Amino acid sequence: MTDTTVNALPPIKRIGSIIGGSVGNLVEWYDWFIYASFSLYFAKAFFPKGDQTAQLLSAAAVFAVGFLMRPVGAWIMGSYADRIGRKAALTLSMLMMCAGSMIIALTPGFATIGVAAPIILVLARLLQGLSVGGEYGASATYMSEVSSKTHRGFWTSWQYVTMIFGQLMALATLMLLQSVLPVAALEAWGWRIAFALGGVLAVVAFYLRSGLVETPAFLKLQAEAAAADPATAKAGRLAGLLAHPREALMVIGMTMGGSLAYYAFTTYMQKFLHNTSGFSKEAATTISAASLVVFMVLQPVSGWMSDKLGRKPMLITFGVLGTALSVPIFTQLSHTTDAFSAFLLVSCALAILSAYSAISAVVKAELFPAHVRALGVALPYALANSIFGGTAEYVALWLKQDGKESWFYFYVSACIAVSLLVYLTMPDTRDKTRILED
Repeated sequence: MTDTTVNALPPIKRIGSIIGGSVGNLVEWYDWFIYASFSLYFAKAFFPKGDQTAQLLSAAAVFAVGFLMRPVGAWIMGSYADRIGRKAALTLSMLMMCAGSMIIALTPGFATIGVAAPIILVLARLLQGLSVGGEYGASATYMSEVSSKTHRGFWTSWQYVTMIFGQLMALATLMLLQSVLPVAALEAWGWRIAFALGGVLAVVAFYLRSGLVETPAFLKLQAEAAAADPATAKAGRLAGLLAHPREALMVIGMTMGGSLAYYAFTTYMQKFLHNTSGFSKEAATTISAASLVVFMVLQPVSGWMSDKLGRKPMLITFGVLGTALSVPIFTQLSHTTDAFSAFLLVSCALAILSAYSAISAVVKAELFPAHVRALGVALPYALANSIFGGTAEYVALWLKQDGKESWFYFYVSACIAVSLLVYLTMPDTRDKTRILED
């Protein structure tokens, strides 16, 4: 398919498709992140034994377990998106996320049903991991394929805008509940409100996604598949993924440092500010939320810059600065008692990260041809994200409990350095994109 076909969607319909896909993405990530945002309050409900760090460590372990299903979800939903459609995969992932949130909201605590409580919690997170594992690849593919060539970096950056906004919604929900409920009520039952809200919002997003248009790239694939033998088509999809090992390894390499840095400076940061820097839970939440607003605003700016300067210079900027400054930022934060100083430090880290996050989806989509794009984006990303992003909190808390917290700072820096090597050797996908070849 030529770029003329990509641009066949009228501008209004293209923008409407991006908005519709983005709203669903927002709700999907709200549901995913409320677990991390509220774990300070519900950890003792499911894991009553031990001190606060031990309880948070158990909750973080379940958070990491949810990531184990992301590669499975990436394989299943990526294949589904390449075979049935981008729209169908996005809609199905929303249903699974809704179910997971409602299960967590309704599950009694350890005091009521004993060990069954953490078991059900794990099962719900596995379902959500399956959902979000497919969401990223399908969403990145959908938004890349409905965007025009000259503004593809800008428009696809809204995937991370809505991802961050979903995280902000989770924090805003936490801040609202913190302001109207005492700590005892939040720990006893208040946290359930956030998960129930996530389930309701997912139903609304499901309705919105059911009205999305399919991408021109997939419609062309669908027309070609109608004239092909089904067995041949299935074999072609598997062979298609295996035919791009270099691209898959690139996705793993570029995701390694970026994903770890994302979860270290966003999801884990709230716990770090409270558990290490000594801020109150409320102050840690406020600092995290304020810095995430800065991070969100920077996404379209970085996406726009990638359209002008190229994707590669942006990735290299993140790699160099992330490698050099992660340890100093974490070290300074660990000794900071002033809230505004902490906000500036976290915002600095996230500003560096935005050079990666804003364009990570489009770069991956531009590496693969249409018939294997959703799977090619989703599976290697999910593998790297599960190994490095999903374990970020657990590794950080484990090292803290073992008295070696500073080792985590160097771990983040080292992983970004590995990704930097990939950025230096990979092509600039803005100019060598596979989307133009479809």
